[in-house]
Amino acid sequence: MRRWSTPEAVRERLERLWSRGTLLAARVPTAEAPEPFPVEVSLTRPRTHEINEDLGAVADWADGLRRGSREGRGFGYDLRWQAQRNRVHGRQELPTAAVVPCAEDALKILGRRREAAAFDAVASATAEQAAELLPWLARRPLTALEHAEDWPKLLAVCAWFRDHPRPEIYLRQLDIPGVDTKFIESRRRLLGELLDLVLPAEAVDTRYTGARGFEARYGLRQAPTRIRLRLLDPELAIRGLTDLAVPVEELARLDLAADTPPLRQLLITENQATGLALPPVPGTAAILGLGYAVDALGAVPWLERVPIAYWGDLDRDGFAILDRLRGVWPHARSLLMDRATLAAHRHLCVPDPRGAPSAAPPERLTHEEAATLAELQAGDAEAGPLRLEQERIGMGWAEERIPGDNQATLS
Repeated sequence: MRRWSTPEAVRERLERLWSRGTLLAARVPTAEAPEPFPVEVSLTRPRTHEINEDLGAVADWADGLRRGSREGRGFGYDLRWQAQRNRVHGRQELPTAAVVPCAEDALKILGRRREAAAFDAVASATAEQAAELLPWLARRPLTALEHAEDWPKLLAVCAWFRDHPRPEIYLRQLDIPGVDTKFIESRRRLLGELLDLVLPAEAVDTRYTGARGFEARYGLRQAPTRIRLRLLDPELAIRGLTDLAVPVEELARLDLAADTPPLRQLLITENQATGLALPPVPGTAAILGLGYAVDALGAVPWLERVPIAYWGDLDRDGFAILDRLRGVWPHARSLLMDRATLAAHRHLCVPDPRGAPSAAPPERLTHEEAATLAELQAGDAEAGPLRLEQERIGMGWAEERIPGDNQATLS
């Protein structure tokens, strides 16, 4: 008897339609989502030998289905019956399918009328204020329902950006009634999906993606990239200061290569701790801990006249950052990112948690750098791909190999 369908089979079918968003998508006006009703659920029913063995149990089963139907509850599903002749018991009427005729009956069975009403409010407001979002609403109805309480604010943000495309102000300066900065910051990804549909193509800079690219994508000003600069030669001090953090725009105006004495070389370290540990080096400055933001240095034109060395982790990220730096300053050289350094510190390597790479290696590496990266990725049989973090390299080893006041070393 446990194999025979019960009212729960109808509910399970409707729950699947709900979890796929089908029931809500059909409620979106003019979105052309397919109409799922009527929903017909085929019933697994007793076989002939089961009827012969226990006709009473079969009758109880059919009665249970009837009690759960519109006939028994006043809402829900209708049963489709079919006559079946039996050699022992003669003609029997058995239910073969349950048919849910409309959305209202489905929502009552599921107990989701309140959620549907909330979604209807979302769909109605969207149709009135931003009809271009209706197709998105039909594709992502459960996401919209999840944010139903916030939907008026989300529409208000979309309306503001539609009226003020690429405003070139800070996010904190947006003046949208009832919407604070934190609301937008915590919903960047969702708002991005909506703004892409609401705004004209020229108002969206598609080079930037995701939550991190929100400001640049929609024309908001971004907090300036701050450059941590250490002057490793006291002779280069700026009014006695040797450790500064300045916006990249100000660094661009601070032409250290034209000062007296001039900056003769620049070291860039991937990690801040390593940059802080660098020893005094004549004619030298260091930029610390920019990571993947190294391409911001492309806004500093006087670096074209300064030899640059980059010291990063010996791993996929370190070489990718070096590659990115060369995208703006091709004359940049690497420091301590070679096979000799790897060989001397191989016992300090650790497994690369990301495993084997799925993408091709960076294109702007030298033969020596590419060979070092390939050796790391080959790893060993037990640990797999390896990485050597720059903090694991002894400063004694490093100091012996940091170039001094000699441009030829880096050129």
